[in-house]
Amino acid sequence: MPTITFSLVDLNNLIGKKITEEKLVELFDYAKAELERKEGDEITVKFNDTNQPYLWSVEGLAIFFRGVLGLEKGIPKIKIEKSNNKLFVDKSVKTVRPYISAFIAKGVKIDDYLLKQIIQLQEKLCDNYGQRRQKIAIGVYTSKKIEFPVNYKAVDPESVDFVPLDFKESLNLREIIEKHPKGKEYAWILKDEKRYPILLDSRKNILSFPPIINSAELGKIKIGDDEIFFEATGNDENAIRLATNIFAHALYLRGFKIYSITIEYDNKKVEIPDIRTEKIKINKELIKSLIGIELKDKEVKELLEKARYDFDNYSVEIPSFRQDIMHAVDVVEDVAIQYGYNNLESSPLTTYTIGQTFEKTNFVDRIRTIIVGLGFQEVWSSVLSNKKLMNEQMNIENEEKNNMIEIEEYISETYSTVRNWLTPIMLDFLSQNKHNDFPQKIFEQGIVTTKNDKEINDYENISIVTSQPNTDFTEIKQVLDYIMKLLNLTYQLDETEHNSFISGRIGKIIVNKTEIGLIGEISPKILFNFHLENPVAALELNLTKLFELVK
Repeated sequence: MPTITFSLVDLNNLIGKKITEEKLVELFDYAKAELERKEGDEITVKFNDTNQPYLWSVEGLAIFFRGVLGLEKGIPKIKIEKSNNKLFVDKSVKTVRPYISAFIAKGVKIDDYLLKQIIQLQEKLCDNYGQRRQKIAIGVYTSKKIEFPVNYKAVDPESVDFVPLDFKESLNLREIIEKHPKGKEYAWILKDEKRYPILLDSRKNILSFPPIINSAELGKIKIGDDEIFFEATGNDENAIRLATNIFAHALYLRGFKIYSITIEYDNKKVEIPDIRTEKIKINKELIKSLIGIELKDKEVKELLEKARYDFDNYSVEIPSFRQDIMHAVDVVEDVAIQYGYNNLESSPLTTYTIGQTFEKTNFVDRIRTIIVGLGFQEVWSSVLSNKKLMNEQMNIENEEKNNMIEIEEYISETYSTVRNWLTPIMLDFLSQNKHNDFPQKIFEQGIVTTKNDKEINDYENISIVTSQPNTDFTEIKQVLDYIMKLLNLTYQLDETEHNSFISGRIGKIIVNKTEIGLIGEISPKILFNFHLENPVAALELNLTKLFELVK
């Protein structure tokens, strides 16, 4: 979950009211966040919900809290100044990275603190909501150095060179991918592309190589600058629009004037930022059925205006920096949050039962206890995942992709499928913890969902992963041997092939002629996809099938 750090004094100034620490903790509850740390004036906040990325900045929190505190009502006002600046999008980017947005912000001199806040919001939107720059990558520049119009196109990787940020030598785009730290980190986004995207101004000076790195000459804002050129590129036009509106509202609250830019594609023109809003209808009956209270029209209006909506006769207008409202139920949830869950009366107990755990649950807990006893640390993750993690990064072929359940209308591409195995999630966890000491021994137990033709099945799986410089097949096999010995089961390993594992070091686990899992060493290609330097051995068991065998 994302965390942000900012100055409490700054938050108070943006809100226009001094907030006590006790009141601040209460306000964070409205934002589904919690105070993680306070050191003097510095506040660190952890968000427990990823659906509202506009809150991932001190400016976003200030916008929201001004509503909660009743200092402002409804959708925040923002004025977009028109400009004659244009950005031309060449059709060559259609198959690479097709969408872009941009605007200019002027009028506030940037100091060290503000620069850090801008970079923090940029990174949170790119890494969290933007799926590590694949869906969204953001660049910020000193606009005074840029000669408009700006051009966005795709080129041969060896045809263009420039000096990237944090480098002194000029490199072509392919060399940047191979030599620059950011190039190595984000090369996977462009791995199958023959042409790479670039941004350049009318003098043909390079602004950036999105989504990899900006240029050292034009691609950096500095302390003392008072004009910013913002751009966002990616493969999801709605997500880019959202990120742009979030940034525009944040800078506008700071006192910047926001100037639009006309984006010209080969078949359309759009003026950005596009702050048009959408509307959704709710009704009293839905509110009563979901939260159990009857509210007057005036009360509903007041509560929704606190949540930064506009309200007119149960037609609710949604601010342009929110795309998480999929249904009227989402709006009613905000009514409940503003009303206060603690203010809802408890219903009396009407039934009395004695609960107990299922036999299979006791079996699963026994396996978890065994693994903890072997020195492994348990990990918990969401049952929702995405095709990129489950399939692409694991080099899964088309035939095996068909057993995955996809969500038809998802809010975030990060959570667009139901996980069908656990090992990819373990590798992703390792990739985010390379800074910690080795060996790293982790496991996760949970539900996976697969489909076979038209049949859909849920299984309890467990994935056990170990990583250190000397990790090998023997190390993970010893774990399997120990589990089977305690369960008093005999197993055999059958040779098999799997694109996620090293050929010859992968086996199907068979008990009483039933396949219950896989064991092996992860392929170097997969390690590269996850930016892992140490070898990894993994074991994944189907505990549902194993329980039936034990039973």
